[in-house]
Amino acid sequence: MTSIISIADALVTALNGHSFSEPFTAARAYRPAFDLKDMADLHVTVVPHGIEMSMVGRNVAQDDVQIDLAVQKRLSAPENEDAELDALMALVREIANLVRSTRQFAGAIWINSENVPIFSPEHLSELRQFTSVLILTFRVIA
Repeated sequence: MTSIISIADALVTALNGHSFSEPFTAARAYRPAFDLKDMADLHVTVVPHGIEMSMVGRNVAQDDVQIDLAVQKRLSAPENEDAELDALMALVREIANLVRSTRQFAGAIWINSENVPIFSPEHLSELRQFTSVLILTFRVIA
């Protein structure tokens, strides 16, 4: 059966093989936490989140696998804040669209994406950092 790690790795490979409006190199990690001084660079982090396991038939198991995808960057200057935020929000949408259009990662099928809230107001006000997390759900049937 496909593992949560192989799905996360396949997602990283797909992200790094695609051209986006904002350049980045995605990485898999267990927590998307970085020093504030390093946040001037855009970080896209793929984090294994959880698995819901169930039986859907006599000999058929289903795993719904959740992967968090964090997009983080410290804003450069207050006078450019809206333009920077618009570009980062557009990037989150581009990533979500890539996942939806690709649909399959390491044998797992994409079934849902959630982006609520669309960014962290606390990170923005306290750290001047944009943080948005896509929660991606994939289904594996075995």
